[in-house]
Amino acid sequence: MSREVFICDAIRTPIGRLNGGLAPVRADDLAAIPLRALIERNPQVDWTAVDEVFMGCANQSGEDNRNVARMALLLAGLPASVPGVTLNRLCASGMEAIGAAFRAITSGEMELAIAAGVESMTRAPYVMGKAESAFGRAQKLEDTTMGWRFINPALKQQYGVETMPVTGDNVAEDCGISRADQDAFALRSQQRAAAAKASGYYAEEIVPVLIKGKKGDTVIDTDEHPRGDTSLAALEKLKPVNGEGKTVTAGNASGLNDGASAMILASAEAVKKYGLTPRAKVLGMASGGVLPRVMGVGPVPAVRKLLARLDLDLQAFDVIELNEAFAAQGLAVTRELGLADDDARVNPNGGAIALGHPLGMSGNRLVLTAVHHLQKTGGKYGLATMCVGVGQGLALAIERV
Repeated sequence: MSREVFICDAIRTPIGRLNGGLAPVRADDLAAIPLRALIERNPQVDWTAVDEVFMGCANQSGEDNRNVARMALLLAGLPASVPGVTLNRLCASGMEAIGAAFRAITSGEMELAIAAGVESMTRAPYVMGKAESAFGRAQKLEDTTMGWRFINPALKQQYGVETMPVTGDNVAEDCGISRADQDAFALRSQQRAAAAKASGYYAEEIVPVLIKGKKGDTVIDTDEHPRGDTSLAALEKLKPVNGEGKTVTAGNASGLNDGASAMILASAEAVKKYGLTPRAKVLGMASGGVLPRVMGVGPVPAVRKLLARLDLDLQAFDVIELNEAFAAQGLAVTRELGLADDDARVNPNGGAIALGHPLGMSGNRLVLTAVHHLQKTGGKYGLATMCVGVGQGLALAIERV
């Protein structure tokens, strides 16, 4: 049994900089904000009918622990009868949530679901493992913001455990991606994001976040990460983060960020029953694996698998939202897939280098932005894809309705 599955409404918070405007907001409270917005925007829906809230989150070591999906849906005001599950495919967790909802609905097991994603990288805690012996004093603090922790020695020996920036440089070296091309890619991301922001494009998909303070309330309603005043000269001055001779810099890589996103997915029957407005149809999702040391090329096998399954050519897509973990991996992916470095369909409104990359949110945000772009332009097909730490890729296709 296979049924059509529709994305009916989608909204997100602004993306906050590390230690920025969203820093005071707990991850579970942050995740509740777009959920609450969906409830308020769709008062005709019987919210007791939601079969599941799927939520992506990569960290889950701090205030997002112990099933943040369940905590967030309760904080948002959804009925206690609505269940929630937290999914973790690291950077692609928010997209995985969409795929899980899609598969449940298309199979006939569910009718109405919410797919979401959240990450507060600012509030990611330090953690400490238990002592390996009585009265042990060798415990080590681990930073959970991003990357490896509590490393398995066997995995390290077999595959290595390079940091994310090192994997970016690995891809650059393996694929012959120059520093100049990376900086040019980063500049295009910033310029496109600045143009979209100036036109009010992103304001249409953002729910403002109210921060209550002793000296008054603050409203965060725009993405904080974009640097619209950057230039190629400024990017060229930045030092490589991995040392002399390398090419990944703070300017041609995504940031550490905070944010949350959510959307309603429904069957045709649920769309009609609850008076929802379908915006796009989910066509399918596929994943792929690559060596962890070059995790950035993960979208290549995922996209190829998905296109073969759907019998579609990449040229059929009107928008391609490719998560920009690093300019190096973005260029490696586009070139391997036969796309020009400056293809106008790839991140036409900027990508993660400009907007930021709150891990668990990003995949959900990519799909939301693809839906938004298709509606604004009248395009038909959209593709969202991203690389994943430890060597994976994920891709999801949609069709505007």
